Amino acid sequence: MQTLEVISVNLWQMAVSLANLVLLFLIIKKFLYKPVKKMLESRQSSIDSEYSAAAEAKEQALSSKVAYEEKLSKAKEEADEVIKSAVNTANERESEIIAQAKKKADGIIRQAQTDAALELKKAEDSIKKEIVEVSSLLTEKMLQREVSLEDHQQFIDSFIEGIGDENDAD
Repeated sequence: MQTLEVISVNLWQMAVSLANLVLLFLIIKKFLYKPVKKMLESRQSSIDSEYSAAAEAKEQALSSKVAYEEKLSKAKEEADEVIKSAVNTANERESEIIAQAKKKADGIIRQAQTDAALELKKAEDSIKKEIVEVSSLLTEKMLQREVSLEDHQQFIDSFIEGIGDENDAD
């Protein structure tokens, strides 16, 4: 039979192995675990700060977008108001121009009517003078006598009145 030395428990060797394990654990903790933990914490804080910066940038972008949309809507409203104002001004100006044109046209028509009436009156007066001259010549020749100035004037006046009555009848 073989001895049991292979399976035997050596307390001294176990204590040294355990001390070796603890010492290795402390060395790893001091030189490796703490720096790695510090690096991970700094990395985590860096990531957190980047996330918060990104969130702030997103909020700023959203607020800028809202402000831009408000300004754009205000600009559209102002443009609409300017267009309405321009249309109203143009309509008012159009009305003024039309009114002025109507006044001018009425004035021209009145002037033309007045001128036509004056020309008609002149023509009537001219025709009456010619008729008076012709009638006096005819009368002198027909009567072949000397007519007094009063007779002559009465004859002309009655003839002119007769002509005026015929024109009124027309």
